[in-house]
Amino acid sequence: MTKTLYLFAFLLFGLNCNAQEIDADLLAIKAKMDAVNTFSAKLQLDLDAPFINMPTKRAEMKYQRGKDLKFSSDDFVILPKRGLDFTLSELFEHPFITVDRGMQTLDGNQVKVLNVIPTGDDSDMALATLFLDTEQQRITASEITTKKNGTYKLKMQYDQASTVLPNYVEVAFAIEKLKIPLNFMGSDTKIDRKTMRNMDTKTGVLKLKISDYQIDLQP
Repeated sequence: MTKTLYLFAFLLFGLNCNAQEIDADLLAIKAKMDAVNTFSAKLQLDLDAPFINMPTKRAEMKYQRGKDLKFSSDDFVILPKRGLDFTLSELFEHPFITVDRGMQTLDGNQVKVLNVIPTGDDSDMALATLFLDTEQQRITASEITTKKNGTYKLKMQYDQASTVLPNYVEVAFAIEKLKIPLNFMGSDTKIDRKTMRNMDTKTGVLKLKISDYQIDLQP
């Protein structure tokens, strides 16, 4: 092998090793979220969709580390199948690599942008773009592209600098990905079917106000 080929192989090996490293800021956020054993909270839900007029709904959610979020309500509430994983449990469930996309201004704040790419076929996630608040070690926004359930965009707000979990979340998603018959959305929900039929892309934004957190953290 010539010196040129040796140099090329060395550089290729070095690039491959660097690509496999997980971003340190993301690992710090993961450690912070891993400290959450359980939590429960109350939700106020509002749906913003051009063809659906649904009144404010209320629900409760409960989380136990290692398990999916659970929601309960006395009324019908519309929730996307994915996109409400505040603790990043789905994100870290399968092996992945990260790619640093540099800094960006989001809502007037400097955030670090990362691509998260699964390395195997087991994950339902195809690609995630995360916007990190590295100073407070938390995620302020994300865009998750799944293999079967479309793409979800999240924006998260926190009421205090030290707060672990958000108190306000907006989830943008494709309505058709919910796979819920519109006739079963409740008698208090009005649907403009003409507008719905004329729209090329049927998207909605779910706005969640979260309160009365009860959080159990590891010591």
